[in-house]
Amino acid sequence: MAKLSKQDYFKSIKAAKAQHWKSFLADATPRTIWTAMKFAISRVTPRFPNLPDATSPDEINSALLAHFFPPKPLPFVPSILRPHKGCDPLLPSEISAALRKCSSASAPGRDTIPYSVWKRVHLTAPRILTDLLGPLLKSAYHPPSLKKANGIVLDKPGKPAYDLPASFRIIVLLQTVSKILERVVASRLSLVARA
Repeated sequence: MAKLSKQDYFKSIKAAKAQHWKSFLADATPRTIWTAMKFAISRVTPRFPNLPDATSPDEINSALLAHFFPPKPLPFVPSILRPHKGCDPLLPSEISAALRKCSSASAPGRDTIPYSVWKRVHLTAPRILTDLLGPLLKSAYHPPSLKKANGIVLDKPGKPAYDLPASFRIIVLLQTVSKILERVVASRLSLVARA
């Protein structure tokens, strides 16, 4: 009895999906036809890097890191941060404007703090981000700790072979608090450029 009920249940779901798909296609507009095409085309499984000189995951990781991030000299870290006289203080309204441009659906970086958390924090206590980022902006210093990121390797479609790092691309997920500071600086630079 339970087995028959289960079969009927899944048959009903399958029939409902088929009916919904038919009605979706029947009512398709020029805008939704592309969505239908995406659903109809089966997704290709992402390819895992198969590099000839790298046999273990650690070696693959090292090869990809060397390709995407070649070694460069360590950044200069000042021993004393001196404030710039011409820098206006960071305002909560600038943080609000930067956060409005940040999607809550964006994946966070190494800090694992999504923009939705920073938006809530700023709404509750606007001085927290201002006091945190204001001194960095005033001294024109972006700490190396805020530049650390997570990278996700994706295959480039249509490559004849996937045995070279160039057959892949990387998505870099920076820390959200770093991106907020970068948006504030970009906003200020765009105002200067337009003046």
